[in-house]
Amino acid sequence: MTLSGKTCVITGGASGLGKAICRVFAEKGADVVVADVDLAGATGVARHIESMGRRSLAVRMDVSRRPEIEEALSSVLKSFPRIDVWVNNAGVGSRAMLDEMTEEQWDRVLSVNLKGTFLCTSIIAKVMKQQRSGRIINMSSRAGKGGSYGHINYASSKAGIIGLTKSAARELGKYNITVNALLPGFIETELTRNLSDGIKTPEQIVLTRPGTPEDVAYAAAFLASDEASWITGIGLEVTGGTGMFAG
Repeated sequence: MTLSGKTCVITGGASGLGKAICRVFAEKGADVVVADVDLAGATGVARHIESMGRRSLAVRMDVSRRPEIEEALSSVLKSFPRIDVWVNNAGVGSRAMLDEMTEEQWDRVLSVNLKGTFLCTSIIAKVMKQQRSGRIINMSSRAGKGGSYGHINYASSKAGIIGLTKSAARELGKYNITVNALLPGFIETELTRNLSDGIKTPEQIVLTRPGTPEDVAYAAAFLASDEASWITGIGLEVTGGTGMFAG
């Protein structure tokens, strides 16, 4: 499985899952555009990718704002002739119980996670339709299927991404564009590392360990590869078997 010769854009690429996806894509031979609101962080990731022998570019992008996406895309197309893969990874969260959540908390999460995925998908679709090819990978979550206690805004945004993915796949398939979603389970990152061991490895995880950003990144690399050319409209769960129970 290789991504050699492909140009890939990863939103939210400066940290966490996005940073791991950038690294793994470069490892697989791709040239990588690191898009993030944190331009300094994106630049650091881009420099690391260049040290791996791949071309890379850092661009500032607030995915909730169409003009910023279009401006960043214009910059990318000046450096790269085409975009083969676009990963909608940028996302935020905000914790509050249903009856305590403010409209601002709701609007912020939906604006970045769901609206941002819609804006980026609709904009890059125009480029990929002209190319008559492309891969769009959206970052959903298992919370989009099962809900999330105290994160109704986050779970709602991720559920919306599943519907967006399937609808876009139906519309874009005739242009040889695939659209798929990843649904990670519990992933160990800097934000989750301080949680108790009981939360890190609950009984529901069949493989008995939390996931790593690389677990998700390699799944993304598969969906971006030629080997996944006849896969579209799916939500691929990367969960270590979370939700499976012995009879």
